[in-house]
Amino acid sequence: MRLQPASRKRWAVIGSAPWAVWAALRVTGTERGFPLVPALAFTPHAAAATVLPLAAAIAARSRAGVLVAAASGAALAAAVRGNRGTRGPAAAPGAGLRIATVSLRKGLVPPASVVELVRREGVDLLAAQEVTPDAERRLHDAGLHRLLPHAHVVPARPGSVVSGSGAIWSREPLRSPGNVPGEFEQPCARVAAGNGTEVELVSVHTAPPATSPAAVRSWEADLAALPVPVPDVLRVLAGDFNATPDHAALRAVIRRGWVDAARALGLGNTWTWRPLRLPLPRLVLDHVLVDPRLGVAACTFVRVPGSDHRAVVVDLAVPDRDR
Repeated sequence: MRLQPASRKRWAVIGSAPWAVWAALRVTGTERGFPLVPALAFTPHAAAATVLPLAAAIAARSRAGVLVAAASGAALAAAVRGNRGTRGPAAAPGAGLRIATVSLRKGLVPPASVVELVRREGVDLLAAQEVTPDAERRLHDAGLHRLLPHAHVVPARPGSVVSGSGAIWSREPLRSPGNVPGEFEQPCARVAAGNGTEVELVSVHTAPPATSPAAVRSWEADLAALPVPVPDVLRVLAGDFNATPDHAALRAVIRRGWVDAARALGLGNTWTWRPLRLPLPRLVLDHVLVDPRLGVAACTFVRVPGSDHRAVVVDLAVPDRDR
């Protein structure tokens, strides 16, 4: 049965409604629970797809449908553009420190991939997630300890998944090793930069919010429990946050005083995760958040064969202790 023009116009408005709701949630930051939280990770895809209700509304000659679809598309596009950030002024002089974060995909990433990342990129501090005892042993056998001889590995607690372990490997000695509470282990430790200033690194791995309301609650709790910048140490959070800039919970973390290294260089929309055997979707799940007193000189995204995450490699300028 062929729809009458009035019915086509009504359906054009109805068809635009999901994008309007999505835009309202993203702009207001009011997404809560499952499935809204995991859905918001796909905001860039939703923004691109607004051409569909817009085209349908134009074809139906629905002025209201066109307005709803166009307004939704503009709001989503503005949000996605804003996630990118802008390149700020050049980092102030300071001792160089190169930090990288890498996910070992349940310990299955070939150790040669990690060793090559460290060697090629000249990494000083490596934050690793999804480490298993077997992966730790194979990394040692592959020679990681010769490049980064100092390690702080926190094994998965009893009852957790074996890949719930986390690790930090360092070129220089580590001090004050600890662990940040969360669903998975999140080791932290301090290292002295070349000028003697200490920097604390936390290897972040929050619970993924993708499967259930309980998973979303665990993810929210993990993000809320992350450390904040403090006056007595220069702190860095690096790892798999399982959160994109379109998540209000991650934006709340950043508002506590952090600088997103990628966003500080206008790279905040650069993807870090995709399914291993599929080209899409591509999500921004890995971040390096730094104390604002640290300068961000560079940020690159490096493919690690065998991992579904790209490594994020950040060059920091560490100020002298008396500055």
